[in-house]
Amino acid sequence: MSVLVVDDHPIVLQGCRRVLEDAGVETVHEATGIAAGYRRFRRHRPEIVVADLTFQGAALSGLALIRRIRSVAPGTRILVFSMHDDPEIAARALESGAAGYVLKDTASSELHLAFERVRDGGTYVAPSLAAEVARLRCEAPAGPPLTPRERQILERLGAGRSHGAIAEELGLSYKTIANACTQLRRKLGARTLADLIRIALREATRAS
Repeated sequence: MSVLVVDDHPIVLQGCRRVLEDAGVETVHEATGIAAGYRRFRRHRPEIVVADLTFQGAALSGLALIRRIRSVAPGTRILVFSMHDDPEIAARALESGAAGYVLKDTASSELHLAFERVRDGGTYVAPSLAAEVARLRCEAPAGPPLTPRERQILERLGAGRSHGAIAEELGLSYKTIANACTQLRRKLGARTLADLIRIALREATRAS
């Protein structure tokens, strides 16, 4: 597995590299700006990108990088590593195509956890932001009623489980879970898996 880290702070790059290597990543590419990050992405095609949102002289330009990467490689997993603890910004990052959002003032263990969740096909939102992000952006449209099995899967998506983890917990195949998520997206009007996860987060928040 290879990962690209895009951040303009050398200390952050160094810290991310250490966490990623501890997580078993074999190859870590680095870039210190949006243009360089996109060039490195096109050259190396890493499976995962860890990116900041704000770069010198270009506020929140990381959002454009996320959208651009997702437009040419929809399967790329993107984890945002940001200083912004604003739930609106976090929601915008998820809407742009990020699978995770973690704060820079967090412990390295949380970055490690967020990376593993995103790597394994799940999602991660910093706990301090998750409920507010759900409240702001998780308004699910009315649709057909969900089956008990679909509700089980939706609840687990909201808890950050990957497709593989859900399959194991429910004693089903990975393909069955993937197909069920596709059906859930149709029922709930979610365009992407990230949209579906945000709906799951909202439902979890309502239930708590």
